[in-house]
Amino acid sequence: MNIDAWVWWLIGAAGLGIGLVITAMPELGMLAVGAVAAAVGAGLGGHAVMQVAVFAVVSVALIAVVRPIAARHRSQRPQLATGVEALKGKQAVVLERVDGSGGRIKLAGEVWSARALNSELAYEVGQEVDVVDIEGATAIVL
Repeated sequence: MNIDAWVWWLIGAAGLGIGLVITAMPELGMLAVGAVAAAVGAGLGGHAVMQVAVFAVVSVALIAVVRPIAARHRSQRPQLATGVEALKGKQAVVLERVDGSGGRIKLAGEVWSARALNSELAYEVGQEVDVVDIEGATAIVL
């Protein structure tokens, strides 16, 4: 049984795709796309050297273009803050007097224990304060 070259390229692409799923290495996905491009070249009647050249050019081009873009996105901090990071900079209302030793505030609809950043200052009930940090379950306010 004689199997056409394009079928071999598709089998190779499938193998690379499986490797991508198992290892989570995006480069394998780019090689798989190169193999699909070579399969198209083989299906259009291209000879073996042309198929390998298409595979190499497409794969290298994808790695050269996509990899730096992915690395740049990976190095950026998320623009959406979540958890306690999202609470920093928010305003809160004092429920119980807040000073250097403690107190209570209402922050984002929840009651939090709080402490003044400057231990010499005190904030009275009803006063608005800014959350500058969160230490454990205590909001540090200013």
